[in-house]
Amino acid sequence: MDKVFKNAAGALFDIKDSATIMVGGFGLCGIPENCITELYLKKVSQLICISNNAGVNDFGLGILLKNKQIRKMISSYVGENEEFERQLIHNELEVELIPQGTLAERIRAGGAGIPAFFTPAGVGTEVANGKEIRKFEGKNYLLENWLRADFSLIKAWKGDKYGNLIYKGTARNFNPMMAMAGKITIAEVEEMVDSTELDPNSIVTPGIFVQRIFVGKDYEKRIEQRTVQL
Repeated sequence: MDKVFKNAAGALFDIKDSATIMVGGFGLCGIPENCITELYLKKVSQLICISNNAGVNDFGLGILLKNKQIRKMISSYVGENEEFERQLIHNELEVELIPQGTLAERIRAGGAGIPAFFTPAGVGTEVANGKEIRKFEGKNYLLENWLRADFSLIKAWKGDKYGNLIYKGTARNFNPMMAMAGKITIAEVEEMVDSTELDPNSIVTPGIFVQRIFVGKDYEKRIEQRTVQL
């Protein structure tokens, strides 16, 4: 099976309106910049987006929000995006906010084939509304369902033609678990290398979880919050 595509346009050819997508990254670190740009250019709309955050106003998922291409966000931290706040307040965007650890575990469960699990996070808060609560060893836990997607769009440092991936530093974040939870996983990498150049012990995402791979370009790698000292 040939997994290598020339660019984002080729790899994302079949993403249509109303698709459910997972988008890797934490803040602006490790986000699939080329994939997001291609979604913007394709003008697909009514997307359901599962991502830890919503980017910033003019970068990352923020450009899709600003262009009204996202119908629903399932996420954890969205405090850096004013457009997100505006759309939420004016009921222009469906939002499901999830504790960050629960979000990570729901995605991991989706990739592992675990339909649901119990967690203490969110008990006694709005997060628990409408969810089953059960007591274990004298403590309340609420039932959370897995998260899966039609497409997972992820970013890695290096990959080979088989889809084996390694990540660099904290850019690893949500990408590996999302790679496992998508029906079709599309990986953009900074470098495509020969398989012999990847140490098997360093491979985080095995190629079995990746259906398409391409080399990204023109990465900005913005810093979300820059702190300097005079």
